[in-house]
Amino acid sequence: MRVAKSSQPKDQESVARTSVAESHRGPFYVPMLNPLMKSFLHLGVPVGPMTLLTIRGRKTGRMYSTPVGLFRLEGHRYVFDTFGNADWVRNLRAAGEAKIGRGWRRKHVTAIELSEEEAASVLKEIFAPYVASRIRSSFLKMGYSLAKDSTMDDYSRESRRHPGFELRGKE
Repeated sequence: MRVAKSSQPKDQESVARTSVAESHRGPFYVPMLNPLMKSFLHLGVPVGPMTLLTIRGRKTGRMYSTPVGLFRLEGHRYVFDTFGNADWVRNLRAAGEAKIGRGWRRKHVTAIELSEEEAASVLKEIFAPYVASRIRSSFLKMGYSLAKDSTMDDYSRESRRHPGFELRGKE
């Protein structure tokens, strides 16, 4: 695992992950829905696995909040960039920490970027129930190219397209 810090030199893996992720963009309606999701989450309304991720901007230093899917697996919390290399990913890499939550409940977390192998394994565990269901898999296909019969290589390919982070509670 790599701590998400901007002081790290960019190795070939992170450069390759960034260029692959940048080529994948979200559906046209995401910029329209994000403000609505953000409002619900600010009010504390539960919206599936969504939470607000608040991060300091790497250029401006301002705090930015964005709705993200927070997945829990074996006591760990994970976020993945569904639609490519979004600004929040670059900000989280630079800051290495964030706040997560909805309403008045927020927690400080440290972000650790997952390696390709770790991310593939986590994706497979998290998405197993989604790919098994016809309805859930239709939502999953908006950002991921996975199916019931996807192999570990498929999950590895998706982990390169979708940067993932483990979020650990700050001591």
